[in-house]
Amino acid sequence: MKTNWLIHSICIVVLLLMAGTMTSQAAVKKKATVLNGIDVLKTENYEPLRGKKVALLTNQTGQDKEGNSTIDLLYSAPGVELVALFAPEHGIRGDKDQAVIEDGKDNKTGLPVYSLYGKTRKPSSEQMKGLDAFVFDIQDIGCRFYTYISTMANCLEVAGKEGVEFVVLDRINPINGRDVEGPVQIEKSTFVGIHPIAIRHGMTIGEIALMLNAECDYQAKVTVIKLKGWKRKMWQDETDIPWVNTSPNMRSLWEATLYPGIGVLEFTPIATGRGTAIPFELFGAPYIDSRRFYDRLNAYGLEAIDFTPFTFVPSERQFKNEPCNGLRFNITNRDKVKIMDLGMCLAQILYQDYPNDYSLKNLSTLLLHPQTKAAIEQGASLRDIHAIWDPELKDFKKRRARYLLYK
Repeated sequence: MKTNWLIHSICIVVLLLMAGTMTSQAAVKKKATVLNGIDVLKTENYEPLRGKKVALLTNQTGQDKEGNSTIDLLYSAPGVELVALFAPEHGIRGDKDQAVIEDGKDNKTGLPVYSLYGKTRKPSSEQMKGLDAFVFDIQDIGCRFYTYISTMANCLEVAGKEGVEFVVLDRINPINGRDVEGPVQIEKSTFVGIHPIAIRHGMTIGEIALMLNAECDYQAKVTVIKLKGWKRKMWQDETDIPWVNTSPNMRSLWEATLYPGIGVLEFTPIATGRGTAIPFELFGAPYIDSRRFYDRLNAYGLEAIDFTPFTFVPSERQFKNEPCNGLRFNITNRDKVKIMDLGMCLAQILYQDYPNDYSLKNLSTLLLHPQTKAAIEQGASLRDIHAIWDPELKDFKKRRARYLLYK
C-alpha cells in the first residue's frame, strides 16, 4: 500500500510539474520573424542597388538583425559603389545631443560624413552630383515631432530636383502601425513638424516617404524596400527585431510609447526625465506638489496607465540639478492607452494649478495646433478636445490609407 501511495504521489508531482512547465511555455509568446529593409536587401543580394553610385543617410539604428552596420554592408556589397554618408540629428553614431553637428569622416570606410543637422539641413546639389541613388536607413519611433521624418523630407525634395532615385530601407513602427492619436498639424511647416500628419501617425518611414513625395509634389523616384513578416498591430517586442537606442534619450520601447504624450510638453516649463536613467517615464518641476498633482490627474480616470508621486533630479535641460516633484508613469495596457490624452491632462492641470510658474506659451512648438492649445486654456474636457481633432484625423486617416504597404 505504501509503495502504491508513493508511486501515486510521485505521479501527481510529475504531472503538476509538467502542467506548470506547459503553462509557462504557453505564456511565453513566440516572437514574429521580421525582416527590416536592410535584411530584405541582403536576401536580394543588393540587386536594387547594383551598378549604382549611392549615398547613404543613416545613424546607429541603420543595422541588420545581427548588428552589422548598413554603412559596412553597403560599402562591401557586390556591385554597389557607396561614395558618401549623411547624418541626421544626433550624428552618424547617434551619440550627440547638441544644436549643431559638423561634417566629418567615417573612420572605418574613410567616406565623408555630411551633417544634415548643422549649417544646412538639406544635401546640396554638389553633394548629389553623380549619384544614382540616395539611400535612407534610420529607425523612426512613430511620433511626428521626431526629426528624422523632417530630415528625410528635405532629402526627398532635393532628390526629386536632382533626378536621383530615393531608396528607403523600410523599418517597423516600434509602437505599432495601427494606432493613430493626437491632433494633425495645421500650423506652418517646421523642422519638428514638416507635414500635416497626426502626432502618433501609425506609419512606417517608407509609407511616410510615399506620402511626402506625393502630397508635397517632390517628384522623386521613390523605391521602398519593404518589410517582411511585419503586421500593423505588432509592437517591436513582439518581433525578433532588437531594440537600438534611436537617440541619446530614447532608450527603450517603453519610453518610445510614452514619448508622444510626454514629449509634446518639452518646450514648456517642465522636466520630462531627460538627464535621468528613465527619460519620458518621469514628469515634474520644483514648484509641483506631487500628492496634489496625483489626485488631480487621478480624477480624469485615464484608462490603462498608472502613476505614482515621484521626485527626481535631472542632470540636464529644464531644472538641471534641481529636485523636481512630479509623477512616474506605468502603462498597464499599451493597446488601450491613449497617450495623447495624458499629455493634454498634464498640460491642463499645470495651467490651472500653477499659473505663476507654468505657461503654455511654447506648447505650440511641438503641438502645432492652436485650437487644442485654446481648449486647454479654456478647461475643455477630453471629449471636447477629441471633437476638435476628429475632422482632421478622419481626413488624415483617409490620406494615410493610400500609402499603407502592410496589413
